[in-house]
Amino acid sequence: MTSQKAAVLRALHVPGDPLVLPNVWDAASARAVREAGFAVVATGSAAIARVLGYDDGEATPVAEMLAAVGRIARVVEVPVTADIERGYGLKPAELVERLLATGAVGCNLEDSDPGTGQMIDPAEQADFLAEVRAAAGGDLVINARVDTFLGGAGTREDAVARAHRYLEAGADCVYPILAPDPAALAAAIGGPVNVIFHKGSPSLAELAAMGVARVSFGHGLHAAAHAHAVHLFGRVREGHNPYL
Repeated sequence: MTSQKAAVLRALHVPGDPLVLPNVWDAASARAVREAGFAVVATGSAAIARVLGYDDGEATPVAEMLAAVGRIARVVEVPVTADIERGYGLKPAELVERLLATGAVGCNLEDSDPGTGQMIDPAEQADFLAEVRAAAGGDLVINARVDTFLGGAGTREDAVARAHRYLEAGADCVYPILAPDPAALAAAIGGPVNVIFHKGSPSLAELAAMGVARVSFGHGLHAAAHAHAVHLFGRVREGHNPYL
């Protein structure tokens, strides 16, 4: 079953017809995404961290993060892909074993240090991804995040070079988060590319026309839902009916 779900997830990464992933943060949001008709459920590490009472950046104990992923995978029958930051310090074989035990069949892996924000040497990251691939075989769809643009000073050349290394190391898709020109980057990379959807993003149709293979929402939907909840709490505190 794991291999079948991984194969389904892998096949949905189609440049020009992207897999759309509104990232979830708990079992209830996972059920809601599935009921909305999405074929895959993706977790967001920042959102889950906040739900569990931790900061983003691998501040969540690995056992708690994986338990949250497991609860999400338990309530849906579709493939689940998990944002697991940079692996929480686990060795590749243990990371793969523990992740697959949750029921997830995909993962995001970052190439910057979650604590410092410093970029990892691309050769080191490629070796790490290759070890994850070797341990997982075909049972895990690897989405390799490229953090070149996170600090705002990265170059397209660096992002493309890293993307090529990671695809050669066994990644199924690359994720140059916050890339300023997804169309040019997708063309230069020549493999499946994930982009993040944010307030200023092109439409989903425009992103499809750019040739991207995957669109995810990160922690944005959780942030919006939380902001709405804060508004409702304020209405109650002011003595108003929050449902009007």
